[in-house]
Amino acid sequence: MAVVSRYTLALHILSWLAFRAEKKDEFLPSDRIANSVNTSPVFLRRILGQLAKAGLVLVQHGGTGAGWKLARKAEEISLLDVYEAVVPTPLFELHHSQPNPKCLVGKGIQPALRDIYEESEVAMKQRLAGTSIAELVTSSLAYGSAQAEPGFEH
Repeated sequence: MAVVSRYTLALHILSWLAFRAEKKDEFLPSDRIANSVNTSPVFLRRILGQLAKAGLVLVQHGGTGAGWKLARKAEEISLLDVYEAVVPTPLFELHHSQPNPKCLVGKGIQPALRDIYEESEVAMKQRLAGTSIAELVTSSLAYGSAQAEPGFEH
């Protein structure tokens, strides 16, 4: 799965946990989270593991009450925090093999792209840092309520 997809799933997971925490602060099992995301609980646990390692979620193992919940308030978790937790490499990467150094374009393409990529990633991270999971939940609920099926809520 693409890194960007894992990031989107991580944002969905945290938004759902934040939404549920507004009603009741409890650990929620992977299968309940997976129902909202519409994917396998096993797959979600890998992403949740990354989020736990970054200190964004807490896990409780074993039996009744096992599951996941936010480690801190949704207002205190930025989208950048999540990005840094699940995206291990830079957003853009250069060639995996060295371009032809005898070619004028090949010789200069990597330095030219490096500048553009670095500036783009800085701008993206600034935008993500300015948005919290709580704000994402609010926005998601606004869009979702306009399109929701009656009586359907997780």
